[in-house]
Amino acid sequence: MKDYPRNMIGYGAIQPEVKWPNNARLALQIVLNYEEGGESNILHGDDSSEAFLSEIIGASPIKGSRNMNMESIYEYGSRRGFWRLYEIFSKNFKIPITIFAVAMALKRNNEICAAIKESKFEVASHGYRWIDYQNINKDIEREHMKLSIKIINEIFGERPLGWYTGRCSPNTKNLVVEDGGFLYHSDSYSDDLPYWEIINNKSQLVVPYTLDNNDMRFVTNQGFNNGEDFYQYLKDSFDTLYKEGEQNPKMMSLGLHCRLIGRPGRINSLIRFLDYALKHNDVWICKRIDIAKHWISNYAQNKSD
Repeated sequence: MKDYPRNMIGYGAIQPEVKWPNNARLALQIVLNYEEGGESNILHGDDSSEAFLSEIIGASPIKGSRNMNMESIYEYGSRRGFWRLYEIFSKNFKIPITIFAVAMALKRNNEICAAIKESKFEVASHGYRWIDYQNINKDIEREHMKLSIKIINEIFGERPLGWYTGRCSPNTKNLVVEDGGFLYHSDSYSDDLPYWEIINNKSQLVVPYTLDNNDMRFVTNQGFNNGEDFYQYLKDSFDTLYKEGEQNPKMMSLGLHCRLIGRPGRINSLIRFLDYALKHNDVWICKRIDIAKHWISNYAQNKSD
């Protein structure tokens, strides 16, 4: 089994001795995915419409034609949802977040780019397109990665240091390492702490993401039916990790989407959770890049390699 390419052990029975800034029990990291305008659409050269993560649960791609309902659902994210969340994070709570940004989507909304700059949110690359790369040719995926880096650099004056495809391919991690400019990638859901991974004989930091503490479950089967479900799940996750953090500090990721949590019937669940989390003094609310830099500075290679 020594040639098996997956790591099923991780940190194992002995958790690493982690010390977050100010001796925090828990590092809480919030991601806002900005994808609207980069999804599948024949206007973007695709052969069918988007069918993933919308209010139309179980939607099927429409071949060769626009899906006007799907388009307007995505447009809600950029027209209204983003601004509702922007007010919450940058003005009401004044807490740092990371934007997983689809480069094509950024190009379509200068006002949102200006707001992200003003708020000093981290911009990590979420790819050039919001599409499934599972069966995309490696050369095309590489070119899209380069395009995303170029566009983000042009808009914000610096390249992204974090990467997350989401619907990644078996080639994605190799391309991240090949690029050489990313401090971390997040195409993993395999731990409650960052870890180092050897890819093509090079060490790459992984800051795992989450699909359970994630508003995507509002629009998937066996998901959240209302805001109370979402709030309770986030609170339970927080409480468990916070309790464990007394002995072994952990990390909690929270994933959000402008067109999903940005709806009026859901937003209060997020506000309630933030209110709850902020009542705890020994929690480090930070950007993903902050976690990556802290880990790189303090925790070199470890047994999870």
